[in-house]
Amino acid sequence: MVVSQEIELSGHIIDSGIMTQLFDKVMDMGGNFEILVFDIGKKKTDPSYARLRIGAANRDKLRSILSELHRLGAHPLEVKDVHLVVTEGDRIVPKGFYSTTNHSTEIKYFGEWIPVDFIKMDCLIVLDKLAKRAICTPLSKLKKGDNVVVGEQGVMVHYPERPREQSNFEFMHGTISSERPSVTIIAKIAREILDVHRQNGKIALVGGPAIIHTGATNVVADMVRKGYINVLLAGNALAAHDIEYNLLGTSLGMDISTGKPVMGGHKHHLYAISEIMRAGSIKEAVNKGVITGGIMYECVKNNVPYVLAGSIRDDGPLPDVITDVMEAQEAMREQLKGCNMVLMVATLLHSVAVGNCLPSSVKTICVDINPASLTKLMDRGTMQAIGVVSDAGTFFPLLAKQLEIQETTKKNNN
Repeated sequence: MVVSQEIELSGHIIDSGIMTQLFDKVMDMGGNFEILVFDIGKKKTDPSYARLRIGAANRDKLRSILSELHRLGAHPLEVKDVHLVVTEGDRIVPKGFYSTTNHSTEIKYFGEWIPVDFIKMDCLIVLDKLAKRAICTPLSKLKKGDNVVVGEQGVMVHYPERPREQSNFEFMHGTISSERPSVTIIAKIAREILDVHRQNGKIALVGGPAIIHTGATNVVADMVRKGYINVLLAGNALAAHDIEYNLLGTSLGMDISTGKPVMGGHKHHLYAISEIMRAGSIKEAVNKGVITGGIMYECVKNNVPYVLAGSIRDDGPLPDVITDVMEAQEAMREQLKGCNMVLMVATLLHSVAVGNCLPSSVKTICVDINPASLTKLMDRGTMQAIGVVSDAGTFFPLLAKQLEIQETTKKNNN
């Protein structure tokens, strides 16, 4: 016996590709659809509306299909209030809890739509009934007595639409290509950075140690100094090798100026870490004149916050490194609040971790020499990411050059 349910969607559902995705989902999952109403916006800025009947072989199959369509912004014709269950203990989820997407979300409570704050993927929605505030809450922060949303009833997902304003990229349609002209793409990235910078927006860099190994240290330090980077998220390695380069001119024991290994260079990073230990912290090392340049130096001098998250691979680590992974995760989330743009360069694991903490509305650019790293990031949910296949040592000098050219052009035109 075929069972069915009517759903509706509205917004820029055609040029954003939402309708195509919906049709594909239904057919791939063995269901069927019938278009009952389809009103297409007459102008570019006009929204469209669609009402469809979704059918499936049984109720379980229909429920599965509707759950997938819900994540695209589809919802039943009559939306009831959200269903809440009180948690029985810390970090214990109720059965059937709602797991968030990274898209803008609202919940319906006593007939009122409440936006979910700090949205990110794979979390729960907790409602503060007194304040009428919905908060996207990771499992690690779930407390006994929290009111948790269960099921998809009363939950509205707003799938990202194609931006109406002029943009250099289609950030909602992540793309990767090693065959695109790098200079053209980097010029567009520079324009995006300058747009955010001029509007006093917040730009985060998620960086790996290859930034230092490939000789991009001074360029990135200059970007920090000029205010193009407002937050740094990295691991022990980037900071340790940045400091090693400042103290000894090497990175992982290799002379950056010649590209040749230095005798005894394999222990240089340990010496660098030890010198920071002696000073007490990276900030103290800067204040005492131990560190005189580099990325970490500019972060301290320009009050740019940084989060160094530890890993099992770390040497030392530096005293600033947060070795408790949950504490590091929370510190990253805090610094990502209000970010308008994130540059992820040469660090797959950190990129995926940060991507999991971002709303899909944040402009995201991932740069890596390995195209597979970029694919993995998007496969794990960061669909808004633009992929650039390049090494850090090539990417950053070209980016800095474009920033300078475009800034100069802007000043001359004014």
